[in-house]
Order: sequence, then C-alpha cells, then structure tokens
Amino acid sequence: MISLECDNLFSTWREQARWLLSHQVDPCRVSWGAEQVADLFATDEQLATQNGPFQARIPKALLALLESAACYRGEQRWSLLYEVLWRVSHGDRTAMLAGDKLGSELQRRIKQVQREAHHLHAFVRFIALPATEGSELPEYVAWHEPAHDILHSASQHFVGRMGQHRWMIATPLDGVYYDGEQLLHQRRCPLEWQQLAQNVDDPHSAMWLTYYSHTFNPARLNPKVMEGHLPSRFWKNLPEGKLIPGLISEARTGKQRDGQAKMIAAKPGKRISGGHC
Repeated sequence: MISLECDNLFSTWREQARWLLSHQVDPCRVSWGAEQVADLFATDEQLATQNGPFQARIPKALLALLESAACYRGEQRWSLLYEVLWRVSHGDRTAMLAGDKLGSELQRRIKQVQREAHHLHAFVRFIALPATEGSELPEYVAWHEPAHDILHSASQHFVGRMGQHRWMIATPLDGVYYDGEQLLHQRRCPLEWQQLAQNVDDPHSAMWLTYYSHTFNPARLNPKVMEGHLPSRFWKNLPEGKLIPGLISEARTGKQRDGQAKMIAAKPGKRISGGHC
C-alpha cells in the first residue's frame, strides 16, 4: 500500500496522481491521509522518483470536475478522485457521469460543494467595525462555518459587491481578507482574525431583530422547507438565529391560524376577516 499526504491541496494531489498514473499504480494500492507519514511516499516498495512511461490523455472537463469535487470534506476525499481519474485515463469516461456508481458520487460531491458556496453567499453577515483613522483593520468582518473547503473560491463573490471596502471572513480552518485591491487567503486562519470576527458587536442588531420578528409570517411556515433553505447548523452564527426556535414554536402552537407574529397580533386594531379571491 502506498500512503500519501497532500495537505488537502488539489495542486499537490494532482502532482501525486500524475506520478501514480505514469507508473500505472492501481487505485486499490493507494490511500491518502490514512495515517501520518514521515515523507511524501510511505511504502515498503522501492519506487522511482521520476515519472513513469505511461502518458495519460485527460480531458479538461474532467480536471475541472475533480478540482471542484476536491473541496468536499469527507471519507475517501482524494482516493475517489484518483479512482475516477484512473478509469477515465484508461478509456472509461462513464466514471464522470451521474449514471455510473462512481460518477454519481462524484457529481453528488460537486453539488454539495456548490450548495455550500451558495450558503456562504446567503448566510454570511458582515458587521461593520468602528472607524479608526489610519487603521489597517478590515471595515467589515464575518464569521462562517462551512462544511466544505469553499471559502477561497466562493468569497470572490463579495469582491465586486463590497466595492473598495476592506473586509474579512474567518472560519475555524481558513480565512480571507480583501484589502481593497486583492483577495488574500490564509489556509490556517490567524487566531486574531478568528477572535475579531467572533467577538465584534453589531450596533444594528436590535433593529435587524425587530424587523425580522415583525416580518415573520407563521401562516406560511413550513419547517422542513425552511430547514432545507436555512440549515439549523447556521442559526448560531446568524443574528436572527436566536429568534428562529421561538418563532417556530409560536407557529406550531396556534399562531399559524392568525397569520401574524405574536407581538403583531397583540397590537390594537380592527381584525379583517379572511375572504376568497
């Protein structure tokens, strides 16, 4: 067995996979990240350091699929990619397609990565830091906990939307900082970035919570659909997250009949009976 470590870098994995293919190393003989290894290739076999004689022709479309799927965190993260690469390099392109068992898992992972990128765009909440003249601190910070390694690529979304403002997104693993001109990515998020993003106070939070609670419509609540669009794992990092369980509870205990949030229904005024259009 050949045990490899690519440090979760697609570029490193690609070089390793190219070497393996050139020596016609079957996927069943390779594992990534299964154990701690002292060097790049941990095996009792005598392996050449140079590339082997086999030259594979790989379609560009496959490389794009593999790079996207490489952002997926899960079991067999890198081994599955090599198995797909092996089959395609030997003439079996069905490994790229959803109709194939292996291709289906590849496509599922790509969809999960794409969905997680959408979650970043939808659920990041930037908070403005107090303005300090001459400071090089970001003007806006955010904390996010993605399930997959999408921060670097997906955060490009905000470059064109935040103008030349300086902003930062910190996660438990990595972080990005936009200085007004370029986007900088740190694969190991600095502790000071994490502390800054997690400990900042939002001066507008009370206003936002008031708006959110007043616009909540229990008559239209479907918890399963809501969970599909707004997974509960994000609630703890959203300002409105602490309101959601209570609002759901109110809806389930009768407020769906009123079609109003509790505090709105309690306000004085004439009740308008429902009719048919």
